[in-house]
Amino acid sequence: MKTIEIKASLRKDLGKKSSKRIRKDGNVPCVIYDKDQNIHFYAHELSFQKLIYTHEAHLVKLKIDGQDYNAILQDTQFHPVTDKLLHADFIKIIDGKPVVMRIPVKITGDSAGVKAGGKLISKKRRLKVKGLAEDLPEELTVDVTNLKINHSIKVGDLAFDKLELLDPKITTVVTVATSRVAVKAEGEEEAEGEAAKEGETPAESAEDKDTKEKS
Repeated sequence: MKTIEIKASLRKDLGKKSSKRIRKDGNVPCVIYDKDQNIHFYAHELSFQKLIYTHEAHLVKLKIDGQDYNAILQDTQFHPVTDKLLHADFIKIIDGKPVVMRIPVKITGDSAGVKAGGKLISKKRRLKVKGLAEDLPEELTVDVTNLKINHSIKVGDLAFDKLELLDPKITTVVTVATSRVAVKAEGEEEAEGEAAKEGETPAESAEDKDTKEKS
């Protein structure tokens, strides 16, 4: 997984007034959660563009007043109207200790169900995983090549090396729904099957049958 570097500064004051002043200057109040001590800091809002406004997941190296911290983004808060980033929470990475993180899902393959006229529907954009930081991928690849109409891939069907999936096993990740095209195709296949049982070829028309009867 790639690492994004963010330069930041320690907060001298806490509270609503301090946070308001920080945001007014174009910065974002943040905190790193650590088992020993939580670290409050701030960084310029432009520093978060490559971290937040992307489909991929990243590790973060926070450079706070000359001190480096390896972390992952845990949570964010946005303004309900302007959608401006208001606050960011990080969790410090400790060597040898697993972390929990939501990783984007990447769908690959041409689904058999889609080829038959079905519609591929993605139900989960991200999955919660647990693992060591060095084992976390940027994306979780899910192959849908063999996925048929009215079939789904659930969390319980997936496995990734050195990672533990934390979402419920019954959670649907991706499914192929029936469409009108698929229903029509299935109906034609059933009609062809019935015709074959009666000794008719699928392409045999009523005119062809009349010709046979007259002869």
